[in-house]
Amino acid sequence: MISVNDFKTGVTVELDGVAYQVVEFQHVKPGKGAAFVRAKLKNIKTGGNVERTFRGGEKIPKAHLDKCEMQYLYHDGDNYIFMDTTSYEQLGISAEALGDGVKWLLENMNVGVLMWQGNIMGIEMPNFVELTVTACEPGVKGDTATGVTKQATLETGATVQVPLFVEEGDRIRIDTRTGGEYMERV
Repeated sequence: MISVNDFKTGVTVELDGVAYQVVEFQHVKPGKGAAFVRAKLKNIKTGGNVERTFRGGEKIPKAHLDKCEMQYLYHDGDNYIFMDTTSYEQLGISAEALGDGVKWLLENMNVGVLMWQGNIMGIEMPNFVELTVTACEPGVKGDTATGVTKQATLETGATVQVPLFVEEGDRIRIDTRTGGEYMERV
């Protein structure tokens, strides 16, 4: 059990049989009445956000997530096949469980797989991935305004916005935490 007064960003809790992660929280002490905690919680399975209000000092169960290191092997129809790096056991994970991380997966990439009560909740991608640009328009001569970008297709099939100087065949670093923001050429 964890007190809502001890909430920190990233803490996982269990409400109504569902695991949530604390995204934001705010301790409120009104001039009249008891203190309370307003929290924004992210459903770990679906990714949806919920706002809840708790009485000050209320205790709720903590959700203990297991994170195991797995290596992505290949895509097989509906499932993405991962191998546990310690036991070499293979496991198929659906695209829905993987969420947005599917766009950045490369064969032989190591990721953290989050499990709760034996069920797969999702994957934890590395913060940055290096991918090759497979297709992009050439930069237009004279179009040098600050912050101009163009669309580029990566080797995983994902599309991102990149600066004009990036060309086909370049390796670029992508920030997976921001949904695919271009960082730099590698």
